Amino acid sequence: MDLFHQNNLEMTAPLTETEKLNWLRLIRTDNIGPITFYKLIEQYGTATKALEALPELSKKGGRKKELTAPPLFLIEKELNALYKMGGDIICAADTLYPLALGAIEDAPPVLSYIGDIRLTKMPCIAMVGARNASLNGRKFATKLAMDLGHAGQIIVSGLARGIDTHAHEGALSTGTIAVVAGGIDIVYPRENQKLYEKICTQGLVIAESPLGMEPIARHFPKRNRIVSGLSAGVIVVEASLRSGSLITARMAGEQGRDVYAVPGYPADPRAAGPNKLIQDGATLIQNADDIISALQNYSGGRSMQDYAGRQATIAPPPANDRQIKENIETSQNTHDIILQNLSQLPLGIDELINACHLTIPEVQMTLLELELAGRLQRLPGNRVVLLD
Repeated sequence: MDLFHQNNLEMTAPLTETEKLNWLRLIRTDNIGPITFYKLIEQYGTATKALEALPELSKKGGRKKELTAPPLFLIEKELNALYKMGGDIICAADTLYPLALGAIEDAPPVLSYIGDIRLTKMPCIAMVGARNASLNGRKFATKLAMDLGHAGQIIVSGLARGIDTHAHEGALSTGTIAVVAGGIDIVYPRENQKLYEKICTQGLVIAESPLGMEPIARHFPKRNRIVSGLSAGVIVVEASLRSGSLITARMAGEQGRDVYAVPGYPADPRAAGPNKLIQDGATLIQNADDIISALQNYSGGRSMQDYAGRQATIAPPPANDRQIKENIETSQNTHDIILQNLSQLPLGIDELINACHLTIPEVQMTLLELELAGRLQRLPGNRVVLLD
């Protein structure tokens, strides 16, 4: 997450109802992901002003049809439906927004939730694993979640069948958070309907996707980053080498979280994932006591100072930037220069600045225009990739 989001959002006055609606309109707009959202807020100050700038920005980026946000009545319809379910939304500028999640670069600007949002402010630990978990794996997940819950931990998982289901069930009485991949009104798998209802009343259900959206493959990695982002660490109980649980573990490592793995019998494919994680440096655990001491010193990811220094790591432009800039006669030249240096391989923005011999504001504004036009994608780690 950029400097603006980490240091300034929490210090601003509470969002007005109009601005909350516009936050939701902005993040629901095509080609706008979390990182771009924060760049727009940083550039224009409010979502309202950013929405006004979208058509012209996308036009400059080469989009043939002006980019516009969803109409207000659709956003109001979504919110009213959520309110009728007993839910609400929380924005990254709200004081109740979870600090640990807010520390990741691509934190969701807006979350839908049903239940007690205050659970996200308590110590959280994630537990994930195989959908086709063994009986022993399911029993272990239930017992581990129960023990961690009694030790003061809130269990976070993804409501999937298998390990996720049993982790939630073990923590129902002490506190659990379910992060769903689709809309918050879509229960997946359907067999977890009763568990979902219990979590809504006894715990917390969170979703980034709009109401009514069925979960598809590309939604699950996005869901997984929230699972790990809310947590001090991630526990992997059973998982194959190609499991989504290993993606969650990788994201946890990238977010500065601890990764814990339960060892298994080598001949069982479901043990391959945890065993590989242990080989790669994850902490081997056999019970709750193995991880309680490590969690006690957790403070919510990297410090605010670490994020405050993020922009300072961008290399300064060469000394002759001003001379080269004078030779660029139009903004189209700037677009051409940047596009010539991009490819389908991710490139760091600091490298791009040095290669293009342009100023930081020029590059950042041009990248914003190109992204809104659907020509590039912004990735975590201050990187971009060409889409066409």
